[in-house]
Amino acid sequence: MLCARSADQTGHAALFAELERLAPVQLMVLEATGHYWKNLAAALVARGLPAAVLTPLQSARFQQEALVRTKADALEAALELARLGQQKRPLPATLPDHATEQLRELIRHRDRLVQDCGDRVRQLHRLLDLTFPEFKQHIALLATALALTILKACPTAADIASSTPRRLAKLRHGPRHVVGDELARRLIAPAKQTIAAQSGEVYRARIRHACENLALWRARLLGIDAMIEKLLEDHQAGRLLTLIKGIGTTAAARLVAELDDPARFRSPEALASYIGLVPALKHSGKQAPKRAGLLPIGKAALRRALWIPTLHAVHASPWLRAFYDSLRARGKPGKVALIVALRKLMAAIRTVTKQRRAWSPSQPQETTA
Repeated sequence: MLCARSADQTGHAALFAELERLAPVQLMVLEATGHYWKNLAAALVARGLPAAVLTPLQSARFQQEALVRTKADALEAALELARLGQQKRPLPATLPDHATEQLRELIRHRDRLVQDCGDRVRQLHRLLDLTFPEFKQHIALLATALALTILKACPTAADIASSTPRRLAKLRHGPRHVVGDELARRLIAPAKQTIAAQSGEVYRARIRHACENLALWRARLLGIDAMIEKLLEDHQAGRLLTLIKGIGTTAAARLVAELDDPARFRSPEALASYIGLVPALKHSGKQAPKRAGLLPIGKAALRRALWIPTLHAVHASPWLRAFYDSLRARGKPGKVALIVALRKLMAAIRTVTKQRRAWSPSQPQETTA
């Protein structure tokens, strides 16, 4: 049992010196807490040492199985990991290649930017409800270049009301697009009769800052999407996934980032179980529910992200549409049929990455575990 004292060169040197003294090492067990485990796992694998990386849920379940009620300090936690490794013998981890790791970081960075954009748009909705609620009757999508251009120049109703139609109409929101005379007049008229009771420099500053942030993050998202496309060009499995109808570049990059290589799963059922596309059947005594939800264990974020691609695939792919329609004809609810269609789509994704060739509905697929 070893505990690294510090996540730096000194701590790593001390750890590897101790490992040399204890050689040969049969198995190292790490808990993937936050991001701190990554550098250590990479260093262990680079030295050819078997290192198993466990999720915090796995170690917590082991403690519950052993009826451990407390975890007082780092030493006791390390003892639990040592006992887990000795009893369960988890498989050593294999680290993703450079391209997969880059895609993983890009996807997570993109998700964070999308979340931040959503937060700023919601803030902008609140500010406009207070300063110019009629604005959204004419421009509903506040994250567009048109809305951001107008609000940055004239943040409040008072600013738009004091502007001339000619000045407002000449505002550019792209190399070839201007606000235009018609929209300028439609904005100025309600601005002069708005019900808003809030105005002033504070609201002007907040709206301008929100618009500047949204414009910046929109540009960054475009840059990230370009980087994802470039990385996928050099990633064979990711490039093949984009050839499946419904799977775009972002969805393909997310699949590579979250699954590494779908072909590593022994069966389509194992892949579905890993993602969490498995019904949580709970029968007790005479209680036999007709339907069951999904297991809470699995890649919930990936399931959510694949929902829209599955909808697109059902509409764009004749083979998946026929499968979905057959489920509906048998009386399956629409949502249940889509979940089963997602399982079918994941089986196709595994087949493509395993055979390393473009998807065709005539390709043989494994149906048993």
